[in-house]
Amino acid sequence: MGEPSSYGGGAATSGAPYESAREFTMLENNPEVMNELAHKLGVSNELAFHDVYSLYESDMLAMVPRPVFALLTTIPMTEVWKQDRDAEDSSLEWYKGAGSEEPAIWFQQTIIHGCGLIGLLHCVSNGTPLEMVVPGSKLADFLKEVVPLGMDERAKFLRESDFMYEASESVAKRGDSNLLTPGDEGDINHFVALVKGADGNLWELEGARKGPLNRGALAEDEDALSERALELGIRRLIEMQRKAGVDLPFSCIALGPRVN
Repeated sequence: MGEPSSYGGGAATSGAPYESAREFTMLENNPEVMNELAHKLGVSNELAFHDVYSLYESDMLAMVPRPVFALLTTIPMTEVWKQDRDAEDSSLEWYKGAGSEEPAIWFQQTIIHGCGLIGLLHCVSNGTPLEMVVPGSKLADFLKEVVPLGMDERAKFLRESDFMYEASESVAKRGDSNLLTPGDEGDINHFVALVKGADGNLWELEGARKGPLNRGALAEDEDALSERALELGIRRLIEMQRKAGVDLPFSCIALGPRVN
């Protein structure tokens, strides 16, 4: 998978004026970081993120506890990927969904370097993990408030949440990489979550897009790390760039059962 920076940063590009009042410290895509943040927010201790060391080698994939409910990846913005994104987004309208009937809960990013937090929220707010949020927790209360809101109001609620900011900052110094502080762009990637939604589809969720992207249906026995999910999701990005002669370094962690 190469040796990329596992940090993700940047801000969303949206049709609305950028309004962030504060800048987050970039998070590392590391199980230690994301598990501490997830459990601090109110995700069940029965769930945990695990390293994914390969997306092709069966013995490496077998090391990941199953079922996998979501993958959280950081990917560098190459020209090939940018062209693919721009072409796809050009035909899409800005997301107008709201409420519990949404097939995927999605957050637009209007926070500078907040994509690590948003990536984690995408993983734990959809599918089975949503059912395992601890009742009465800060995350449960947060989701109760934001799910009925539209895209702009939801982004504003997250942007102005002191608890979310403080929780994210409290884990920002964890991990193995050199800390990237606010104002330091460094070698940063985009966080992308690939989750199996409650509707059985694989959803690609990134706050810097125009909305959630349905990548295709998964069978009942196919999780987010199944062969089909990999082909519809992260492998599609890798192979697209390999065909263009680009080596795509990235990091990937998987949300699944906690192993004692």
